[in-house]
Amino acid sequence: MIRKLGFFVGIFLCGFFFSQKKEELQKQNIELKKQIASINTNLAKTQKESKLSVAYLNEVNKKIQLREKVYTNTQKEKRLIEDDIYLRQLEINRQNKELAVLRKNYAEVLVKAYKNKGVQNKVTFILSSKNLGEALRRVQYLKDYSDYQNKKATEISDAAVKLLQNVTLKQKSVNDKVTILSNQQKDLVTIEAERKLKENLLQEFKKNEVQLTAELKQKQGQSKKLEGQIRSIIAEEIKIAKAKEEANKKAEAEKMRLAKIAAEKEKARIDAENKARMDALALEKRKADEEAKRLKDISDRKAAEEAERAKIALLADSKKTEDAKKAADAEKAESRRAEAAKDAAIAAANAKAAAEKATTARVAEANLVKKNEDAKKAAETKTMTNFGVTSAIGNSFVANRGKMGMPVYGTITHRFGRQPHPVFKNIVEENNGIKIAVNRGTVAKCIAPGTVSRVVVSGDGTKMVMVKHGDYFTVYANLANTMVSANQQVAAGTAIGGVGEDFDGTFTLDFQIWNGGTPVDPLGWIN
Repeated sequence: MIRKLGFFVGIFLCGFFFSQKKEELQKQNIELKKQIASINTNLAKTQKESKLSVAYLNEVNKKIQLREKVYTNTQKEKRLIEDDIYLRQLEINRQNKELAVLRKNYAEVLVKAYKNKGVQNKVTFILSSKNLGEALRRVQYLKDYSDYQNKKATEISDAAVKLLQNVTLKQKSVNDKVTILSNQQKDLVTIEAERKLKENLLQEFKKNEVQLTAELKQKQGQSKKLEGQIRSIIAEEIKIAKAKEEANKKAEAEKMRLAKIAAEKEKARIDAENKARMDALALEKRKADEEAKRLKDISDRKAAEEAERAKIALLADSKKTEDAKKAADAEKAESRRAEAAKDAAIAAANAKAAAEKATTARVAEANLVKKNEDAKKAAETKTMTNFGVTSAIGNSFVANRGKMGMPVYGTITHRFGRQPHPVFKNIVEENNGIKIAVNRGTVAKCIAPGTVSRVVVSGDGTKMVMVKHGDYFTVYANLANTMVSANQQVAAGTAIGGVGEDFDGTFTLDFQIWNGGTPVDPLGWIN
């Protein structure tokens, strides 16, 4: 029973993971085929322009790699299907054996039932019981036996249905395998044809090696000349920037000096305007303090008198039984004490009011001082602004590293730094940026806000645009035309110019980023 249960679990898990893995491979193949379709579209566009180009060869290489991945995934899918067929067959064999046993057992049950058929036999079986209890048990036995027959019949029916389902699923897997084998044959034919196309392209390169090498060296010479121009322009820009910086520093220092003088004058004026009010408040505060002290002294004196009179009244009260006169004196003393207490309460209230008035005067004085300081700060800020003294705005180019968009979208044919030529391995290229092959009519766009430093026409008629971003420069070279001019302010996404045709017939943008006089890899900056 445990082995049987384990087998069921194994079949279920294998089926689950098979389905999951198969779907994953199919999704990968769909995505790969989309990429292949995109490459085919690009190749169709560039086929009329020039087949003999590095960009075209790169696209063919990429397509072959993608088709090989599709073939590898198909192989994996085929192995999964073969495993599924094998497991299904094992399950079918097991179910056949189980069905045979069920049918055999059911046949035996039917034979016994046939031998004991008829209502009379069942009645005789029940009536031959020794007592009522046994008769009831025999009735229950006959009912259970009938249910058992029905149950076995249902088990056979269910087993037959499951067997049929597995046979159907196995046949589906067999059909899928046939389809995959057919597709694999087509993929192999296509891969072989594309490999031949690649070989033909390489042969064409080799056949035209002398001419292409000469053109490539000529292009490298132009690139060196362009690099010299870029370095010269950047050096001049840095020199101009330093001179401007020095002049700005001097001008800023002078502005600061004049602003401080003006601010001090404004502060003095505000102090003079507020001096009279400050003096009046101080005098009022002093008078309030003196009045509070005087009233407090009176209150204290009245309180002392009231205490003394209370003492006398207490003495008189203790002796009023001695004679009536003394009682009358005590009554008068009590009256004087009550009057003194009233005077003391009035004096205390006056003292409290005077203290509150003094506190109000101190708060008013503090508020005036704060208002005076705020007015002086506002005057200083306004004066600094009027004299043009402001804080410097930081460069956002570095802050946006890795977030800036591509100048154009296409195929990167040449990467930054020293790279061997993809066809002529004896030639090493030194690239100060990247080269991006695009479709005819593509327009290069600025990757970040800045100022157009120069628009330069190269010896071969193509144009170059340099954009300054603080200490950094972006270079857009091999342009057929330009859409900006020197000293123009540009934003991210501003059209710079149309991409021009390269010597091999492809349309390629030479894009570079310079940090001062040092070129950096653009792929570390653009997204």
